[in-house]
This record gives sequence, C-alpha cells and structure tokens, in this order.
Amino acid sequence: MIYKTGKDWLSSANKRVALFGMSGLGKTFLSSMLRDTGDWFHYSVDYRIGTRYMGEKITDEFKRHAMQVPLLRELLMSDGVYIASNITFDNLAPLSTYLGKPGDPAQGGLDFDEYMKRQEQHRRAEIAAMLDSGHFIQRAQEIYGYDHFICDTSGSVCEVVDPDDPGDPVLSVIENQMLLVWIQGSEAHTSELIRRFDRAPKPMYYQPEFLVAAWKEYCSTYQPPINPDDFIRWTYARALAHRQPRYAAMARRGVTVFADEVKEIRNAGDFDALIARAIDRTE
Repeated sequence: MIYKTGKDWLSSANKRVALFGMSGLGKTFLSSMLRDTGDWFHYSVDYRIGTRYMGEKITDEFKRHAMQVPLLRELLMSDGVYIASNITFDNLAPLSTYLGKPGDPAQGGLDFDEYMKRQEQHRRAEIAAMLDSGHFIQRAQEIYGYDHFICDTSGSVCEVVDPDDPGDPVLSVIENQMLLVWIQGSEAHTSELIRRFDRAPKPMYYQPEFLVAAWKEYCSTYQPPINPDDFIRWTYARALAHRQPRYAAMARRGVTVFADEVKEIRNAGDFDALIARAIDRTE
C-alpha cells in the first residue's frame, strides 16, 4: 500500500484513495463531502463512463427514439432541436437507461444480444475510466491545485478486474496510485439494498459469465415474454452475493472500512481518522 501506517496517511501531503463497494453504502456521499471542502478532487468513474466513453452512444440512442416521432424527426433533420445527455455525478440515469434491461420489447426490454453488446461497451468503458484516474490525479494537482484525490468507483469495478491476479492490468496500476478502500456492508445493509432495488429496479453491469448463466436459468424457469424488471430483480441479490468475495479479494490489496463507520463521518477530519484506523488494522 502507498501508505504503510495510519501516521503515514495522516502526515501525507497527497492523500489519494479509491473507494469501492456496493452502490448505496456511501462512496458518493464521502466523495461529495470531501469535494465540498475545497481540498479534494472528486473523480467519478461512472460520470467519466457516461460522458467520455459512452456519451455519444447514449445521445444516439435518444436520437433513434426521437426519429420515431414525426415532429421531432423533422426538427432533428433540420437541426431545429438539440438532443444531449444531462448526466451528472448525482444523476446517472442516462447511462443506466442506455444499458437497459433484457426482456420483452413491449415492456421496455432489449433483445438479449443487444443487451450483451451494451454490457461489453460498458466493460471496456469502465476499464478505460479506471485507468484514466492517474491522468486526473496529475491534472487535479497541476491545473487546479488539488493535493488530495478521491476516486468514486462504480459498484461493478470488481467485475471488470481479476482481484486475485497480482498482475491485473487495472488493479496493479490503481494500487500504485491510490489506496484501495472497501466500504463493507453488513447483511442488514444488503437486505436494505435489495428492498430498495425491488422498489426501483435499475440497469447495472454484470460479469458476462454470471449474466449469461443467470439469463439461462431464469428463462428455463419463467416462460416468455420475459418481464425486464422481474428479471433484474431476480438477478440483483445473486449479483450482490457474486460480488462480495470479489470485493473482499480487492480489499486484500488495500483496507476495509465498514458502512456503519461511514455513516458517522461528518467532515474531512473524521474521514482521515477513519482511514488511519483502517490502515493500522491491516498491520
């Protein structure tokens, strides 16, 4: 790790961390809080994916739908309207909407082959966005004068790396630039995330092997037409269980903090103390 002890972390003039873990446990909360201090640069991997790497694909999808409406088609063809994604750190809906859900088109679903194509686009984009973090560390310091850097990773980061491979091309770069910090949730947190997802199921990225197996199992159990929301609800809890050991393997290359600890963080000083304790727990 780039910080050997809690004292090294506290005394460092350049604090750099990459937060990872299940979506909904505090990554963006901590990142936004630190950004608001004016001392930390907040790098959102999902935002980078949705703007730099998939922004054109997202906008083109909007245009395809608009072209099916005669009035909008006429305005688009004459440059009378401008269509763009308004993705932000706090609203990633354009990205998740583009990823979509597999299932019956009449219920808003995508053909499975098209769905898998978009999943692969996301995988490549996420890897590229993770590797871009080093460039942004340099930019943040040289252009804006930020000495501290927080990388707010996607919940699916564990799916695009091999955490057990010491030479993984993404993790081997990241762990030399930043301290990997896993926000670990309890079983109660997992249950709450599942309940929240059931109320509002959202598209997400899955490891291809896991996704294909889940789709085959679901389709062998439920007859078509496949309801897209029902499929991703069914898949979500399985995906969390699939990710847990992968997160744990990543954490062996960094440190672990707990979601209940994160809830108590109120300022940058609290955050620094939390990370120092986590580093010293690994000794």
